Amino acid sequence: MIIVITNHDKRYVMIHPDLLRSFVAVAESGTFTGAARALGLRQSTVSQQIKRLEDAFGRRLFDRDTHRVTITTEGEATLDHARRVLDALERMARYLSGTSLRGRLRIGASEDFVLSALPDVLAEFVRRYPEVNIELTAGLSENLYERFDAGALDILFVKRRIGDRRGIVAWSEPIVWVGRVDYRPPADDVLPLLLYPTPSVTRARALEALEAVGTPWRVAFTSASLTGLTAAARAGIGVMPHSARLMPAGLAVVPANARLPQLPILEFVIIGPGGRHAVADALTTAILQWTVSGHTSRA
Repeated sequence: MIIVITNHDKRYVMIHPDLLRSFVAVAESGTFTGAARALGLRQSTVSQQIKRLEDAFGRRLFDRDTHRVTITTEGEATLDHARRVLDALERMARYLSGTSLRGRLRIGASEDFVLSALPDVLAEFVRRYPEVNIELTAGLSENLYERFDAGALDILFVKRRIGDRRGIVAWSEPIVWVGRVDYRPPADDVLPLLLYPTPSVTRARALEALEAVGTPWRVAFTSASLTGLTAAARAGIGVMPHSARLMPAGLAVVPANARLPQLPILEFVIIGPGGRHAVADALTTAILQWTVSGHTSRA
């Protein structure tokens, strides 16, 4: 399908929707690399599509240098129109095809994602696919793996466990030490830790790092709920290992030092059912789009 518009010079030009999709993806991710990843294209292809769109519009949509991409004022003004056009095209395609994505989707997600980014992801997903019935299970990644392998879940968004290479990596980042904004770990005392119970990916990685540098530690607070751990951290009871991107509001990163070693990189992965599963594929796309949109959680 080709869109015909009148450009800045009052000339009729034809715009392919793929150019608009690349424009919106770059605007949301802030990088050509992120947009290419979200769209499943090469970075050079996205760059070429943006150049074609700018030539067609007769406007510069982005300022770019070797370090960053910044949307221009005219790009900002164009962005909402592009989103509306793409949304209308999608609704028209569903109407003309006589089909609508529907069915049941059983989602398993780690609680830190559920309490931070998932509301944004689901809001957009449900707006696009209102006939999909969602069942959500939140919990520890290791437990969710077991439920998925037992056939009780259709799709997972979890921390990658050691030795399991399944899934698409949504993003990776080092685990950080998190505590109350003014928290300082004791200089000479045993380090108080706030941890999920076993099995927990972050717990295991954090304890391995502490043992490697010889820091004495004790489990000061245990909870299977992120809400409970967050409350303990805000109370200043101790420090916990956590994702910086999904860090709960009211907490801060506690700088690493000789007693608080650097923690390893953690991968967040999406594991689907495999084969043709349109509903799971649609949610995977929604999560990947969120991961490149530049959002940081403030749950």
